[in-house]
Amino acid sequence: MQFYTVGQSRTILVVGLGNVGKQYEGTRHNIGFACVDTFAKLNGFDGWIEKKDLKCLFSSHTMGATRVLIVKPTTMMNLSGEAVQKVAAFYKVAPGDIVVVHDEIDIPFGQVRTRVGGGSAGHNGIKSVTQHMGEGYGRVRIGIGPKVPEQIDSANFVLARFNDSEQAQLKNLTTEVNAILNEYIYGGELPHETRNVLV
Repeated sequence: MQFYTVGQSRTILVVGLGNVGKQYEGTRHNIGFACVDTFAKLNGFDGWIEKKDLKCLFSSHTMGATRVLIVKPTTMMNLSGEAVQKVAAFYKVAPGDIVVVHDEIDIPFGQVRTRVGGGSAGHNGIKSVTQHMGEGYGRVRIGIGPKVPEQIDSANFVLARFNDSEQAQLKNLTTEVNAILNEYIYGGELPHETRNVLV
C-alpha cells in the first residue's frame, strides 16, 4: 500500500531554452540549457529522459515539499512553447509555477535578471512560450550582450560560442542561476531583481 503526502502539492516547471544538437552546444543561445544542466547536476536530479510525445528532454526530482520538473524542449528554439504547453498540460502546472531560463541580448553579459511576465525583447523562444502559455510565467534572463561587432546579425551572434573571457565566467553564471532557482523553489516567489555575476 502506498501513502501520499498531502503537503507535497506544488509542482514547479523549470524550462531551459536552447537548440538540440552538437553544433549548438556552448553557444550563447544555449545558455538556458547549460543552466538547467548545472541545476540538475547540483540538486541530484536523475539523468535526462527523452519524451517524444511531450517534445522535450525531461528530468524530475523532489526538493523539500515541491516536485520540480526540468525540461529542455527538443523542438528547436523558435517552437519552444509547444513543449512547454504539452508538459504543463500533462502535469497540470499553472503558468505561475513555470520559470523559463533563457539568454537575452539586450542585457550585458554577467547580469542575470529575474521577473514575472513582460515582453519577448525579440527572443523567438520566449515569443513561442508566451503564444502558448500567456505572459504569467517567471523568467530568469541571462545577459549575453552587447553584440560585438555591433553590425553583426543578431542570429549569427547568438549562435556563436562564448569568447574565452566569457567562458571563464560561465561556471559562476550557472551557479548563480542555480541559487536563484533554489531560492524560488524553497521561497515560493521569483523576485524582480538584477544580479551581477562577474568576478
